[in-house]
Amino acid sequence: MAIRKRKPRTPSLRFQAYVDTKDITKKKPEKSLVKGLAKKSGGRNCYGRITVRHRGGGALRKYRLIDFKRVHRNVPGKVEAVEYDPNRNVRIGLISYKSGAKAYILLPEGLTVGSVIMAGEDIEAKTGYAMPLSKVPIGFMVHNIEIAPGKGGTFARSAGTAAQLVSKDDKYATLKLPSGEVRMVPVICWATIGVLGNADFKNISWGKAGRIRNRGRRPTVRGMAMNPIDHPHGGGEGRSKSGSHPRTPWGKGCKGTKTRKRKSSMILKRRKSRK
Repeated sequence: MAIRKRKPRTPSLRFQAYVDTKDITKKKPEKSLVKGLAKKSGGRNCYGRITVRHRGGGALRKYRLIDFKRVHRNVPGKVEAVEYDPNRNVRIGLISYKSGAKAYILLPEGLTVGSVIMAGEDIEAKTGYAMPLSKVPIGFMVHNIEIAPGKGGTFARSAGTAAQLVSKDDKYATLKLPSGEVRMVPVICWATIGVLGNADFKNISWGKAGRIRNRGRRPTVRGMAMNPIDHPHGGGEGRSKSGSHPRTPWGKGCKGTKTRKRKSSMILKRRKSRK
């Protein structure tokens, strides 16, 4: 996949860029693996008050049921189609198993239509194969990693991401996550071999506000442009940060303020460690 740029026929097309979609082989999703999403709230709670800002609108979408647990085990499956999923930035693959079942999985790099995959404990470590971390060779890149046994994949599910298996012992495996965090996970947790595809997604240039609105994101107003009653950064003659630290509209610190409350013994190295 590559980044395609639009011809500058209009000002809004001048800087637009999108990911090439030649890899997508099927447009309509599998009916049995699709369900409707709940009615959109626009970031409002049951009282009609906005509790999450900058949400609203967006194109209609249906949810694709992704098999994060890889429930079809010890049964070979074949990639039947590569599809677009409006709910995530990575491509999904429609898998047809020998048992007759069908499922969607996150598609790693190297898998195309016709590729064979499998999930099991006593299988070879190949791209797209799922197995417990105890069976994965050290140094391999994995994605869709469970944080608790049987919970389903939680880590490394975004386009172009994967975690590296650094070491393991009888109880825990040490993983280096895409964020740089190093943490331990029980070795009985499952993961999938390989790096997720569509890595060029991060290079997209949206080009105009309308494309962001289609994704369900409303405009963001700077705090400095507001009045003092609306934001701690607001007011003043001219542009002024008033010498205070960055704050949210509700007065809490942001941009570097630590928000994690619990200390986990499983985390060996934080994302942002002090030098």
